[in-house]
Amino acid sequence: MPDVTFDQVAVAVPLDHRPEPKVLLEDVTLQLTEQRVGVIGANGSGKSTLLRLVNGLIQPTAGTIAVDGEDTVRAVRKVRRSVGFVFTDPLSQLVMPTGREDVELSLRRSVKNGTERRRLAEAALDRLGLLHLADQSIYELSGGERQLMALAAVLAVDPAVLVLDEPSTLLDLRNRELLRRTLAGLDQQIIMSTHDLELALEMDRVLVIEQGKVAFDGAAADAVKAYRALCSESLDSLQARGPQR
Repeated sequence: MPDVTFDQVAVAVPLDHRPEPKVLLEDVTLQLTEQRVGVIGANGSGKSTLLRLVNGLIQPTAGTIAVDGEDTVRAVRKVRRSVGFVFTDPLSQLVMPTGREDVELSLRRSVKNGTERRRLAEAALDRLGLLHLADQSIYELSGGERQLMALAAVLAVDPAVLVLDEPSTLLDLRNRELLRRTLAGLDQQIIMSTHDLELALEMDRVLVIEQGKVAFDGAAADAVKAYRALCSESLDSLQARGPQR
């Protein structure tokens, strides 16, 4: 398995008219070597920031992130060849009219021959059961089909690490199950944020992110239990304060 390492990582962003930046992540030190790593936490807790650091979509304010020893800032191009990223909303990722064209586009840099590129694109689509949808408009597909198209475009270049940011958020039950089964059959290391605690329970290791920090790191069942406890404490605190005037 690849080795994804965070060493004392922090991310802060400046805010207009405020002297102090907003801290999104603080003092994150991790070594991720398991095949399936889940990341759970409330909206705004820092989950997406953590994931986007892995392939250099954002840079740390402090500390370093490395994928198999390659720094995500100094060697960002090399890192992105080994780390694929799937966004929550596939329409932010699918830029071509059809799935076939999108998968071929992802292969353009690594495969110069057009015939070979088309063959590999069809193989990637067929692997996910999407070949019969290859030439349909992206806008004619269901949410689950779009998400799988985006996944096919990423997997076509055979990344070692697959990062997914809340991939099941927009899916109905059938498409969520289709995505779950697809992910279960992949050989890549998967690092995935999710609000779906059933999906999180299938991970080998789960991180709980709370207010920009790793509040828990361990086995999936223990992590989900810790997250539920944090949510309960938060609700109790809100109720204790009573209605705000």
